[in-house]
Amino acid sequence: MIRSFRKYHRTLSIIMMLPLGLTILSGLGYTIFSDWLKMGSVGGFLLRLHTGDLVGLGQIYPILNGLGALGLLITGISLTGVMRRKGRSPSPSKE
Repeated sequence: MIRSFRKYHRTLSIIMMLPLGLTILSGLGYTIFSDWLKMGSVGGFLLRLHTGDLVGLGQIYPILNGLGALGLLITGISLTGVMRRKGRSPSPSKE
């Protein structure tokens, strides 16, 4: 089972690398250019890129990003062993 989660996690991470990276970088860029440097035109472009409006996916892009991140979270947590059941402790040897 761990092996299948590892396979899903690896595949999903490759698929989600570009959209999540783009969302992170455009969110950081928006904050820097719009709030700190007061460059509204660059900030507007980055906001459209951040929400997916620039590529025509404004309605579904956040949902896909969220589902991908949730999938990575679930498979990642399962790989850490946090959700594994603890087996019975071995009975003490009788000496």
